[in-house]
Amino acid sequence: MTTPAPVRPEDRLVSLDLARGLAVLGILAVNAAAFSMPFEAYMAPEMGPFPMEGASAQAWWAVATFFEQKFVTLFSMLFGVSIFLVGGERRDVEKSPVLRRRLFWLLAIGILHGAVIWYGDILTLYALMGFLMLLMRSWKPRGLLILGVVLVLLNMVLESAQASVALAPPEQLDQIRAQMGLPTQEAILAAIERNREGFQASLMQNLQNWGMLAAIQLIGYGAKTLGLMMIGLALFKLGFLKGRAPAWVYVLFVAIGAGALYVIGTETAKILAIDFAFPQAYVHKLANVWLAPLATLGYVSVLMLALKLGLKGLLFPLTAAGRMAFTNYLTQSLIMTAIFYGGRGLELYGQLDRPEVLQIVAGVWLAQLIWSPLWLSVFSMGPLEWIWRCLSYGRMVPITKAGAARVAAA
Repeated sequence: MTTPAPVRPEDRLVSLDLARGLAVLGILAVNAAAFSMPFEAYMAPEMGPFPMEGASAQAWWAVATFFEQKFVTLFSMLFGVSIFLVGGERRDVEKSPVLRRRLFWLLAIGILHGAVIWYGDILTLYALMGFLMLLMRSWKPRGLLILGVVLVLLNMVLESAQASVALAPPEQLDQIRAQMGLPTQEAILAAIERNREGFQASLMQNLQNWGMLAAIQLIGYGAKTLGLMMIGLALFKLGFLKGRAPAWVYVLFVAIGAGALYVIGTETAKILAIDFAFPQAYVHKLANVWLAPLATLGYVSVLMLALKLGLKGLLFPLTAAGRMAFTNYLTQSLIMTAIFYGGRGLELYGQLDRPEVLQIVAGVWLAQLIWSPLWLSVFSMGPLEWIWRCLSYGRMVPITKAGAARVAAA
């Protein structure tokens, strides 16, 4: 029997860290609108504090086309892989307790993150679905794929049901809007003012949003998230996420993903063309609902082809960002709330339009692509990864490269 320990840096799979780096950076572009404006404006962009025209419209189109749903999909797939890598097979009596502690502490950190820092936390949902995923981690790829795809398709069908409002008689649309709880611009402006009143007001607003969103995530997206975790683990076991599939497979998925992005972009442009008209906009949103996973696989395939072409060294900053994905994800929340939330820093909540917010996103990307390799030049893992692993393994694990080397040699 051996004592379970974190994987050594030299034994990590570059393909997974590279994909994780892309996911953690890409997800910020989507989350940025929810950091900088009320959740209602995130869900109904046309109701936001700035006119949806010119550069603002172009910025919204770019995020909706190239980022929305693509990177949370990738994040979910990769989390399914991590369940297996940390916990091993279900019969592994040494690794299984580590996995359970890892998920427990992720749940605790996610609750703290969502309630106190930023309501858009995804870690709580991942921990809860992870406790189900650990029961399936030893399944064969075929079983994982079948059930995973079924769960995702069922969720897509439920999401698509919203488009049925397009069939409603025009005289009933106002009543339907009210029943769906769609916001007014006045309510959004009032939420902006509340969030800028000070630390206590912004904290209470965040707590209220988190309670609402956490329930929506669990009920509306729990099954889909679990399904994506299963699909991700299946693709890992089949070699796709290891970069071991034939090159033609990745080229095929790049082509499919490009086609999916073209359709999504076209449909998203139609939403702008009709000025987000209710309920027709819901019909055009269906392209993103159904085709985002294909775009995700296209993005992953580009990375796998880059590795096959020997570009590992050039991509190291992105790989390093992926090795520190937990730190970088939580750091994004700290930076963005310090910039936007009342009583935490600059208090720019609701004051910057989408192009300006995306400039901040680009700055955070650059910072994380610089500090991740610098940190990992001395340390074997990110600072928050180290805390999480110490809690998971129930003991202090070395964080410096020298300390990790001494443990490995012992």
